[in-house]
Amino acid sequence: MYRRIVLSLLLFIPTIASCAPEKKMTDIDQTAAKTPNTPEGAEKVTLGAGCFWCIEAAYSQLDGVYSATSGYMGGAQKNPTYEDICTGKTGHAEVVQVVFDPKKITCEKVLSWFWELHDPTTMNRQGNDTGTQYRSVIFYDTEEHKKVAEASKAAAKGNFSSPIVTEITKASEFYPAENYHQNYYKENKSKNPYCRFVIEPKLKKLKLDH
Repeated sequence: MYRRIVLSLLLFIPTIASCAPEKKMTDIDQTAAKTPNTPEGAEKVTLGAGCFWCIEAAYSQLDGVYSATSGYMGGAQKNPTYEDICTGKTGHAEVVQVVFDPKKITCEKVLSWFWELHDPTTMNRQGNDTGTQYRSVIFYDTEEHKKVAEASKAAAKGNFSSPIVTEITKASEFYPAENYHQNYYKENKSKNPYCRFVIEPKLKKLKLDH
């Protein structure tokens, strides 16, 4: 009896710990969000670290961050949808574009959170989320940010027992994800088990609002 209960729980966990909406896609407004504004003097970096709901929930809280927008980058298809991305065939990664005030938070500090927010040693995988769309990647806009990213990656190596597989590559066109993906944790934390079992513990560990 005990073994059957444990087995049932193990089979159930993947369904609650997967980055996918609870509603059917046909029941959701799939309008793409607007491209975030970049105020004068602001900088941006686009980060892939598994499910974008987790990353956005953290970065949106940081002092000095103007916006954290979930979206897609790194593929060849124009105007991809979430359904397209889920096939793993478009080449895009789920990302969050972080627009920040460098006078309040440096790119180095932005990236220091990046290493805390996910496991950069697992290829195309974060927890139960698997596929190239969940790869670990830093998309940089400037050569200066490229240098910062490379230095940050080198410094982070000592914190992990396995090699870091994070890509560092030039930013391509950013496609904001559908509106229902924006502020997902805040609006769904009492509804979607993924928020409670995956995102909330991560925010607690990092001492962020949850």
